[in-house]
Amino acid sequence: MSLPPIDLLRLASRVGGWLDPAAEDADVALSCRVRLARNLDGLPFVHKLPPQQAQEVCAQLREILLELRLEGETQWAGMEAVSPLLRLVLRERHLVSRDLAPGDEGETGLPGRAVAFAPSERLSVMVNEEDHLRLQAMGRGLELEDCLRRAQELDRALEGAVSFAFTRELGYLTGCPTNVGTGMRASVMLHLPALALCKSELEKVFTAAARTGLAVRGLHGEGSRAAGDFFQVSNQVTLGQGEEQLISDLGSIVVAVVDFERQVRRTLLAEQRAALVDRVSRAMGLLRTARSMQTEVALAHMSTLRLGVALGLVDKPDAALLNELSLQVHKGHLQVLVQGEGELLDPSERDRARAQHLRRRLAQR
Repeated sequence: MSLPPIDLLRLASRVGGWLDPAAEDADVALSCRVRLARNLDGLPFVHKLPPQQAQEVCAQLREILLELRLEGETQWAGMEAVSPLLRLVLRERHLVSRDLAPGDEGETGLPGRAVAFAPSERLSVMVNEEDHLRLQAMGRGLELEDCLRRAQELDRALEGAVSFAFTRELGYLTGCPTNVGTGMRASVMLHLPALALCKSELEKVFTAAARTGLAVRGLHGEGSRAAGDFFQVSNQVTLGQGEEQLISDLGSIVVAVVDFERQVRRTLLAEQRAALVDRVSRAMGLLRTARSMQTEVALAHMSTLRLGVALGLVDKPDAALLNELSLQVHKGHLQVLVQGEGELLDPSERDRARAQHLRRRLAQR
């Protein structure tokens, strides 16, 4: 079955349906995600899968996923067939991992790797990453239960077409031993600018998370830094507990972190209002006037603006625009928006293009 090519410009010009600033708690909890790791019964795990067999598995799963029509129409991207720029954009949108699409240019990793995703990007499936299948449901704010429900529905639909590696003693068998059991990883993306300003308080969050079996990572998950004061909080335990219990435990901890962030915001507003106003004004001034800006610098200034909007210190730009720009300042998105699929901008050109894009978008508000 042939499919129309993915429209890169359309993809880079919008945010996924899971990133909604109107969602409850979206001032702190931007989005959430549930992933289920699954492997086909009777086949080697991905790291032992011969290239030809990996391609056969990918072809089999492609037909199944296209037939399932994820939220109406499955979009498909095979990592060996698409451009390096599209792989980068998909990675920046959290639809694929660095393991699935490791290189910006040339390198495609192991054969038979692909991603299927819904037009809204709320449902996606990575094929032959660390496991044969990585099912992903993304949602707004703290809608973890809804993410779990949609991931389970997709899981059951796939189980009607293939057999998964599973034992009564261990549960689902996975390429990484830490995922054995439910095979589930759930996470919430949090914006914690107030706690980041109070390093000792942020350390308390990290310590409490570790004690309860949770991991705190950066913007793009494992191995990434917390750019723009964004942090991912996720479960680490998958064996010995049910999916619903894991979701409940994660949700209760995250709610406490959200409340803590809001408490620190209120304290800062009461005790350091003038300094906060100055900080927000400087961030807006730099974003509207700078002639060159690196990604992490842009994200840091937008984090300050996002805090200012949440505290009512400024009413523009709105959270919807900040969500868009938080994606569009990244390397791949910026390349698509200012240059298309032509020759890649060098770092200095990209920094100038990023500043120009920010000036243009913010001048409209």
